[in-house]
Amino acid sequence: MGYLRPTSVDEAVGALAASPAGGSGWVVLAGGTDHYPARVGPRAAEDILDISRVAGLRGVAETDSGWRIGALTTWTEVIEADLPPLFDGLKLAAREVGGVQIQNRGTVAGNLCNASPAADGIPPLLSLDAMIELASAKGTRRLKLAEFIQGNRRTARRSDELVTAIHLPRPANAAKGDFLKLGARKYLVISIVMAAGVIERTADRKVAAARIAVGACSAAAQRLSALEQALAGQPLDTNLRALVTEMHLAPLAPIDDVRGSAGYRLDCALTIVRRLVDRLAS
Repeated sequence: MGYLRPTSVDEAVGALAASPAGGSGWVVLAGGTDHYPARVGPRAAEDILDISRVAGLRGVAETDSGWRIGALTTWTEVIEADLPPLFDGLKLAAREVGGVQIQNRGTVAGNLCNASPAADGIPPLLSLDAMIELASAKGTRRLKLAEFIQGNRRTARRSDELVTAIHLPRPANAAKGDFLKLGARKYLVISIVMAAGVIERTADRKVAAARIAVGACSAAAQRLSALEQALAGQPLDTNLRALVTEMHLAPLAPIDDVRGSAGYRLDCALTIVRRLVDRLAS
């Protein structure tokens, strides 16, 4: 079992490129909060690429076009960052990622690369129009988060690539984000349903744009584009929750499992999304 701990992106992607299988021989390790629980018991031989000391991959920074979250930024760092109300949903979701110890260690990019249908960070980042930056020895590219997450535990990351940052565009109008989660208890629980959203508002208090995403109800979290279109242009002082109908949940495909049936999830999703829209409009 090999172990490499690079200190630069170039060294990390160089190692991935040099792997005989184009990088597939390396298991990338960041915070380790998903890696180690999945390997309880006898361990198979693995080559570990530990990127925890790669320079330049940590922190939240404002840019000319928006904000950049480094891949190794922890959820605690997101919670503590000085960010506008646009990020309120992401901060609320960050507080739901395990307990404080997990938030101190787990990384934003790790949550995305793990690609669990119930990953708390994905719906708020979808509502923020997140772009994922991937680096390889050949260069860098960016993908929309909805293109990066391809299904349950599946992403578009190639074996020779490393996620280096998440880029979030600056909205054209004043904006507010929010996040709601339903679980069997308040904390330390996998979601049954969760929803995140952003509403941009005009100066005369109308919805300039809306972005609503639901997680734990499909193989990958889904944006509700029909609902977003229905909300656009509506006055914020109207009963916006009344506009949310079952038809708007068409992109969802929940499963039956120990946490709840598909029908229960859809019923809860309708209630959660209505409450979310109510809160965003207030």
